[in-house]
Amino acid sequence: MASTRTIRAAARQVKPILSVDQGEARKRVLNLYKAWYRQIPYILIDYDFPKSKEQCREKLREEFEKHRHVQDIRVIDMLVIKGQMELKETVEIWKQKHGLMAYWRDSVDPKPKDFLSKFLDGHD
Repeated sequence: MASTRTIRAAARQVKPILSVDQGEARKRVLNLYKAWYRQIPYILIDYDFPKSKEQCREKLREEFEKHRHVQDIRVIDMLVIKGQMELKETVEIWKQKHGLMAYWRDSVDPKPKDFLSKFLDGHD
C-alpha cells in the first residue's frame, strides 16, 4: 500500500527534539529525577512546606512513574523539558505554595456518591 510507505517514510524523517536514541532520553530522565531529588530539602525550607522529605520523595517517584509507559523519544523529551521548567520555577520561588500542594490533590479519596456510602462515611 502506498499509504503505509508514506507513513513509514514520514516517521523516519521526524527530527528528534533533544535525544537521538532511547538511551540518551533515559539519561535525561534520570538526570531530571536526580535534580528534583536533590532540591527537595531546599524546597521544603523555602516554601515552609507541611510535608516531610519522605512524602515529597514518594510523590516525586509517583509523578515519574505516571509516564513510565511512554516510549516515543519526542514525547519523553517534551516531558523532560516541562519537568525542567517546573523545577526552575520551583527553585526560583516563582510558584506559590498552593501550586505545589496541588500535586497531593489527586491522592485524596473521592467523596462517596450513594446514600449508604455517605451514611457510613458520616456525610449528610
